[in-house]
Amino acid sequence: MSSMGDTNNIINCELDSAPTAPTAPTGTATSENEVSPPRKKPDNSRSDIWSHYKNIVKPKAGKAGKATCCYCNKEYACGGTYGTSTIRTHITKCKKYPYNEDRKQKLLSFQSQSVGQGGDSSSNLTSWKFDQEVSRNALARMIIIDELPFKHVEREGFRYFVQTLNPKFKFVGRLTVANDCLQLYANEKIKLKEFLNNSVERVSLTTDLWTSLQNISYMCLTAHFIGKDWKLHKRILNFCVVSSHKGEAIGNAVELCLSHWGIENVSTITVDNASSNDVAVAHLEKQLNRRNGCILNGEFLHMRCCAHILNLIVKEGLNDVHDSIARIRGAVKYIRSSPARAQQFKRCVEQERIKCKGSLCLDVQTRWNSTFLMLDTAIKFQKAFERMGDQKPQFKRELVKGIPTEEDWNHARVLAKFLETFYDASVRMSGSLYVTSNSYFHEVCAIENTIADWSKSLDPCLSSMAVKMKDKFDRYWGNIDKINMMLLVAVVLDPRYKMRYVKFGYSKVYPPTKVQELTQRVRDTMTRIFEHYEVTESTLGASSTNLSQNLNGMEVDQPPISKENVKVKALHLEYAKELEEEESVHSKSELDRYLEESVEKLAPAFDVLDWWKIHCTRYRILSKVARDVLAIPVSTVASECAFSTGGRVLDQFRSSLTPKLVQCLICAQDWLHASPLPINVEENIEELEELELSGITDDIEGVD
Repeated sequence: MSSMGDTNNIINCELDSAPTAPTAPTGTATSENEVSPPRKKPDNSRSDIWSHYKNIVKPKAGKAGKATCCYCNKEYACGGTYGTSTIRTHITKCKKYPYNEDRKQKLLSFQSQSVGQGGDSSSNLTSWKFDQEVSRNALARMIIIDELPFKHVEREGFRYFVQTLNPKFKFVGRLTVANDCLQLYANEKIKLKEFLNNSVERVSLTTDLWTSLQNISYMCLTAHFIGKDWKLHKRILNFCVVSSHKGEAIGNAVELCLSHWGIENVSTITVDNASSNDVAVAHLEKQLNRRNGCILNGEFLHMRCCAHILNLIVKEGLNDVHDSIARIRGAVKYIRSSPARAQQFKRCVEQERIKCKGSLCLDVQTRWNSTFLMLDTAIKFQKAFERMGDQKPQFKRELVKGIPTEEDWNHARVLAKFLETFYDASVRMSGSLYVTSNSYFHEVCAIENTIADWSKSLDPCLSSMAVKMKDKFDRYWGNIDKINMMLLVAVVLDPRYKMRYVKFGYSKVYPPTKVQELTQRVRDTMTRIFEHYEVTESTLGASSTNLSQNLNGMEVDQPPISKENVKVKALHLEYAKELEEEESVHSKSELDRYLEESVEKLAPAFDVLDWWKIHCTRYRILSKVARDVLAIPVSTVASECAFSTGGRVLDQFRSSLTPKLVQCLICAQDWLHASPLPINVEENIEELEELELSGITDDIEGVD
């Protein structure tokens, strides 16, 4: 029995019913002028469609032929004037033909679904049916999430791949898929706006500026909040063009965005340390206070980016050892410039018996974390560098700034140790999947203590760097008046620390009298914020109570009250009032109870949001404070940008798009991720080096 694929390639030919041409009798001679009729060739053009039919009756004079379907036993006319078109059409629609697909019949398919926030997935058996619109929507989703150019849908390889998956899919061009992406963005925006208006009471904002290759300025505005599920969320609201980097332009752009999204309540706005941002935040504070959208009239609205401050502090320390870094960078670059040099260096490593699985990595000068990683790795191969200099004279000649000296290696060891503290702190404070506001105070205290210890070091290089960095540190974090008190409140709202850790941290830096003063200041700020939420909650509660009473009065008729009932009710009201007065005198507030209770143990797997989720019914008002304060980000940038001392520039693909499409692709990509994915701060350098070295392990002829 032929397969369905045979029917798709059937050649439409008619059954030959013409009489056979007469032939000359055997043995009869013919003259030279007579031409004998040609013999009939075997009929090799017979259609494969006949293999699907039985009881075939050839057509006769005036009558059509007949054939019976092997699957449904229906009889059809064929041959002669009918040809094979009738029986060929039938076989493609025959319901009993096993290789036909019922277009209304759904198929079973294993569909993967994301589970939780760890990127894990599970498969569920679901029914599936091809749908062109659904497929186009999935194509637009792929273009957005995987950052593919619109031209991708017109490429030969992609079309061939899709054709093998499902030939029913009708291909679209780049303009159509661009419109599909815009429509997907519009649909997701409606969903997000509805969610923010109905499920989120207050947000914290971060804003930073980007520049395209055409020098067009973009502003990225991101909302951070903790949902009713007590999970930390981040959503990019806008990636729009701003007329300039001036404060007025930034402030107006943020105000317009908040108005468009219907956001009125803002906890903080985290920005870089630029004077223009001071102007922008002042403008927003004025506008938000008109609608009572700030906490305590915007006293804590302005949050300075911690990652930016750390960059400034580190940059101050790198200036003293710039030449040493340059010589080590030149040596690493020389070895990595060709496979032959890398192979020679590998032999030097083996001769020195250096047991290190790491590989040399070259830094990016505007990203100090890559400088730390370069130095940290190069130090381990110091003897291999020295051996290569002895064995290969051109190694010394070709390095413009010379080979690294012993002093350079000493500086590198000091600097690597020096940068490690800031590297770890930057990673922790620039996270996007976990709470960072409660870790700020810990990191700042640790950095201040480290700098103080280094400034007393006998190593002149280390002490010199520490003194300069201490000046920069004091400029931003040395005075408590320059620190947003919300970051100290966040420590108090962590049940592992509360006020006890604030006092402990200050005691490492200040004398006892100063510690008492600073601790009391934090306690007073905590009380003011709690009372602000308490008043807001009581106002909302009174409004909802009045509304409930009005609705109840409309729906239910009150029963008549007798004189006895009136007297009893009066006594009950008086009794309830007396109880309320006694409780208000002797009872403690939620904040007092929380602070007086013992702290939680310092467990490594402790989740502060899970703790508040469990205790939110016990601390009804304080949990609302915790939800807003713990959502505050201490950095404006994600981890992959936290180490850059240069500006943020859009890539070539996005720079070539219109501003509308840029906003569509960047915002929609952020919204479409089913669960937040962990940010890979560093490229997997060891894996890349392993791939690179695997290509040079073969015999290499010639040495540079």
